Amino acid sequence: MYKNLAATFVAACAFSLAPGGAFSQTPKDAPKAEPLKVGFVYVAPLSDAGWVRQHEAGRLAVQGALGSAVQTRYVEDVAEGADAERVIRDLARQGHTLIFTPSFGYMEPTLKVAAEFPHVKFESITGYKTAPNVAVANARYYEGRYLAGIAAARMSRTHVAGYVAGFPIPEVLQGLNAFTLGMRSVDPQAQVKVVWLNAWFDPPRERDAAMTLFNQDVDVIAFHTGSTAVMAAAQERGKLAVAYHSDMRAIAPDAQIVAVTHQWGDYYTRRTRAVLEGTWTPGAVWGGVKEGMIRVGDFGTRVPKAVQQEVLARQKDIATGKLRPFAATRQDVLDNEGRVAIPKGQSLGDAQILGMNWLVAGVQGKISR
Repeated sequence: MYKNLAATFVAACAFSLAPGGAFSQTPKDAPKAEPLKVGFVYVAPLSDAGWVRQHEAGRLAVQGALGSAVQTRYVEDVAEGADAERVIRDLARQGHTLIFTPSFGYMEPTLKVAAEFPHVKFESITGYKTAPNVAVANARYYEGRYLAGIAAARMSRTHVAGYVAGFPIPEVLQGLNAFTLGMRSVDPQAQVKVVWLNAWFDPPRERDAAMTLFNQDVDVIAFHTGSTAVMAAAQERGKLAVAYHSDMRAIAPDAQIVAVTHQWGDYYTRRTRAVLEGTWTPGAVWGGVKEGMIRVGDFGTRVPKAVQQEVLARQKDIATGKLRPFAATRQDVLDNEGRVAIPKGQSLGDAQILGMNWLVAGVQGKISR
């Protein structure tokens, strides 16, 4: 009897009375909502490490956190420009109502497609232009670069580092300058030689640039490009290297001294959840060590414990605001043409950092225009 009563009770609870006494279905019996379709566009092929790998980790974090509420898809190796516009538009036409476009050169194509699909939300990663349905986000990579510079200076024997750089945009200049300032904070004589590629992903040229730098007294190298080619070159030549985007010890187990990684999972998940909850708004986010978007670690086996502890201590100082990479605390900070870039006692504000167009003293090279 009790079983029958229990069954009757459960069946009754599956319904509620609507106005006028009619039965209506509760959400339990309502049709399941379709998952939110979320698209990701990648500027290079998906590999085991690098820029694209970190954004893929972000996509997987979204899928893992939100489960069946979302359906995610990525398109890889999409060139900036017309190809990007075509792919972004295709994703919007296919019903993706949230699209992440993580590459600086995707900014204008994203804005153009966004104007055609006002009901779709777009996240322009590393872009700076917003719209009613376009948000922008970036990470303070330069904070990690400064810390990597400290490690590079401690490990270098020649006092000369190399830097393979993509394009001379502010984001890259910030990192190059911060890396140099980090080196010079512990080795005032340190020099950094830069090679501009004017490309984000070109493994053969990235490798050639690294080899060229190794032939010029460089014994430790950093890079701002999309592949692992520089790390592989350092491993081949018996040199030291700073990994970027991802931990690359699998590629360069003997060469890697430290990795500057960026973490997108939390941001991507929060923004996707906001769309699901109807709270998404366009805006601009620029997060660093404090926000967990930049992390330095993954030290190589050749790095002494004292150096590791020094770098991690300075990372805590950045998180608390005690250390600011672009602050002139002891003396004027000069550019590499002898002009004062940061007067003593002052620090750069966000607007100045975002518009950076100079090279700090210690960098051997010019901005390729």
